[in-house]
Amino acid sequence: MDALFINSSLSRLKLAPKPSLHPPFSHPLSLRSTAAPNFTTTTTVAQAVQNQETQKPPTFFQDQNVADGDEDESYGEVDKIIGSRSALVDGGPGMKYLIQWKDGHDPSWVPSSAIAADVVAEYESPWWTAAKKADESALRALLEVDGDFRDVDAVDADGRTALLFVSGLGSEPCVRLLAEAGADLDHRDGSGGLAALHMAAGYVRPGVVKLLVELGAKPEAEDDRGRTPLDLAREVLKATPPVQFARRLGLEAVVRELESALFEYAEVQEIMERRGKGENVEYLVKWKDGGENEWVKARYVAEDLARDYEAGLEYAVAEAVAGKRVGDDGGMEYLVKWADMEDATWEPEGNVDPELVAEFEAAQVGGNGNGSGSS
Repeated sequence: MDALFINSSLSRLKLAPKPSLHPPFSHPLSLRSTAAPNFTTTTTVAQAVQNQETQKPPTFFQDQNVADGDEDESYGEVDKIIGSRSALVDGGPGMKYLIQWKDGHDPSWVPSSAIAADVVAEYESPWWTAAKKADESALRALLEVDGDFRDVDAVDADGRTALLFVSGLGSEPCVRLLAEAGADLDHRDGSGGLAALHMAAGYVRPGVVKLLVELGAKPEAEDDRGRTPLDLAREVLKATPPVQFARRLGLEAVVRELESALFEYAEVQEIMERRGKGENVEYLVKWKDGGENEWVKARYVAEDLARDYEAGLEYAVAEAVAGKRVGDDGGMEYLVKWADMEDATWEPEGNVDPELVAEFEAAQVGGNGNGSGSS
């Protein structure tokens, strides 16, 4: 079994432990980026889910000559809304509604600003009430009644969809229902650019985070401040005091889910070069599995691996333990064979991979050998 060691003049070995997903990464493994996002950091945490603003309800259709393709016609009183769709209204996210007219005119699409607020509220209130309560049965019933005419990506005054609300509330059944109905998993709201994954991460919903990723939400999506959901979760975790133990556990679970979505673990053979300054430091890493050398942000490289590189330590790959002896100080030493060097070297027991030692000892027991060597 090969193992990665950090070697200074072949006199010091350092074991590569098993990978752990809990930051900070304190072992000589690095995260290989599969999405190569550009991250920025801030000191703020998730924004609160805001209630949809309602308007004072007039009772009649408020404007004429606004139906799509029918600018020269005027219509009478609105009977009811029978459909909805999100659209750009006045240069921003908004809604248009399919109006059924009392005078029997063919239904037509009209901007929300041109419809009496009580008519809009009658149609929209059940939807937003269900979304803000994460009421799966109510959402399902509305989708079944309205069929293809109900826009699952309808937006409120802040550009938020039902999916953002139920994600922040942690309802996996509602998330799945809306996704199956065709909801845009990566829709970003108009008050910060938050997507459903940001909401789930900021409100500590690891189950929803996992589900959204499985459904195809993009973990590298950035908000208006350049933060990915992972960045946001880390900020919230940093700002959460140790006494809030359960919350911290939940945030750590969120971080693990997002890291596993963004990165794959790979063992680093060595760091080749360094570039950049401050937060922009990157290392050119050589992967042990033979993958192409890759520049990796310092924050995704194990701290001890970067520290040893900065200290000028060299790398070598241990292949096996070939012998053991008692050293001059009375401690046990092992003879280590290297994959990329011809000569084996004696190393203190504390610096040798325990798995390689165990394999050597097992072989000695099986072969009734004494496993001794000489210097």
